[in-house]
Amino acid sequence: NSVTVRTRNFMSNPLLQRRQFLLDVIHPGKANVSKAELKTKLAQMYKVADEKTIFVFGFRSQFGGGKSSGFGLIYDTIAAAKCYEPRYRLVREELATKVESSRKQRKERKNRAKKLKGKKVKKAAK
Repeated sequence: NSVTVRTRNFMSNPLLQRRQFLLDVIHPGKANVSKAELKTKLAQMYKVADEKTIFVFGFRSQFGGGKSSGFGLIYDTIAAAKCYEPRYRLVREELATKVESSRKQRKERKNRAKKLKGKKVKKAAK
């Protein structure tokens, strides 16, 4: 297949136990490339054992198509990913479960909390 993946601004970030980079994907004649396909290519490029430690996001297609660019992270371990990644991205990768609550419940809790101060707010949230 005619998909080319290039990384730019590659940087090792030992504090967050990850490698981070900008990802340029050249895909002439294709609308876009799936994130799963990008992960397998990155796993081959950087010799990553577990694809769950790779996170790709923020892709924007160039005007006219044929090229997209986004952001990529490769964590050293799944534990590091769970520690530092935002929850919504963990949910996307099925490393965390989404907390289901109705919009009405959230609003009612917010309005109950507005009437209270300090530590009582936490109690009202339960």
